[in-house]
Amino acid sequence: MPLSPLLARFRGARIAVVGDVMIDHHVIGQVGRISDEAPVPVLLVQSERRTLGGAANVAANIAALGGEAVLIGMVGDDPAAAQVVEMIDARGAIEPRLSIAKDRPTVAKTRYLGGHQQIVRVDREHAAPAPAPIEADIIEEIKEAAETCALFVASDYGKGVLTDRVLAALFAAGKPVIVDPKRMTFADYRGAAVITPNRKELATAVRMRTETDEEAEAAAKAAIAESGAAILLTRSEKGMALYRAGRAPIYLAAEAREVFDVSGAGDTVVAGLALGLAGGLPDEQAMRIANAAAGIAVGKLGAAVVTQEELSAALKGHAAPAAAVTVPAALEDALRLRAQWRAEGQIVGFTNGCFDLLHAGHVSLIRQAAEACDRLIVALNSDSSVRRLKGPARPVQPLAARAAIMSGLKGVDLVLAFDDDTPLALIAALAPDVLVKGADYSESEVVGADIVRAKGGRIVLAELTAGQSTTALVERLTK
Repeated sequence: MPLSPLLARFRGARIAVVGDVMIDHHVIGQVGRISDEAPVPVLLVQSERRTLGGAANVAANIAALGGEAVLIGMVGDDPAAAQVVEMIDARGAIEPRLSIAKDRPTVAKTRYLGGHQQIVRVDREHAAPAPAPIEADIIEEIKEAAETCALFVASDYGKGVLTDRVLAALFAAGKPVIVDPKRMTFADYRGAAVITPNRKELATAVRMRTETDEEAEAAAKAAIAESGAAILLTRSEKGMALYRAGRAPIYLAAEAREVFDVSGAGDTVVAGLALGLAGGLPDEQAMRIANAAAGIAVGKLGAAVVTQEELSAALKGHAAPAAAVTVPAALEDALRLRAQWRAEGQIVGFTNGCFDLLHAGHVSLIRQAAEACDRLIVALNSDSSVRRLKGPARPVQPLAARAAIMSGLKGVDLVLAFDDDTPLALIAALAPDVLVKGADYSESEVVGADIVRAKGGRIVLAELTAGQSTTALVERLTK
């Protein structure tokens, strides 16, 4: 049976996520030189983004995939905690039940990237068992959540929420528990239904090698004997494998797509698996859904979420379309997608032009624009707008043809049209994170630059391709 229709079962599935809540912070820029002060790169910061991490990212993925999450955990009494709550509210479908600890900050991981290359990671945390009063509050929240939730996820990052007493309460709650592990021995998770280690975590827990299929199976059998749980092993480029007592292993190859960032992919696996099991799917089907979701997650920056639309498309055997919208798209659809991409923590770029008689210079501009963001919106001048700017003989190709060609270019996620002489109104409405124009402009000349910069965005001036001009092409064709 095709898996995509089964995603409808996610709707209304209520899952409690208990564990270490954190923020993932990415500082993105470009490195152009080495510091005079020390042999380290100098990063020119161009943008920053914050997303939910750890247990909060599991909850965010559950919500994005169509389920409902109860998030039980601990934050500090600091601005980062307020940011967590703000992001949860913006996501929707997550009920936060967060205890405030006065003795520690909210866990935060800051990654500095030069282009797509991570330079350093800086952690802010106080990794110690939760204070007794907070531990007691978490246990009470578990008991209450057990009355309405189909199952629990224990998201263990070793930061102090999942103490021995909290784990005991989880396993006594009478609901299946999926554990994303961190402890050195899986005996501590006895009572779980499924444990989802990666190869390193499994190898550490049972003190065995896990590189080959035979080694991984032997290690998984040892973990099953120790914990009593099924083992869903994530194996990076080798995909994943499911091991259960007395049954043959099930192996799935990794989804074939470009790997950009593996951080947070384990959270997506757990969310997909949890929703599948909560929806009454067999282990094998829930595993396949989790595998497909992971394949999408690794193509995104940081702890990004996977939407049900993306997962449905992947399960049908093709990548998710940028949008189920017309070409060119209506502004209403564009605003909906912009809000979705913002909630997913994706960097949205914008460029515009007539793009009449597409040439190598146009292709280069689009490529550079796509490299500067996660999602690229291209706005085309309407036919009447082109005539006002270029004369009565233009455009050579009508808007419908230009939009169809543009939407087929690699890296373009959405195509819009505008009737004005400039896209200022579109830029104001969409508030892109990155605004891209050709280097024949200065930043002060780029329409909408002030709007984008005021919201913390940046301007990219793309290198030009010499000798490329639609006007020159038209003149040669008409001679």
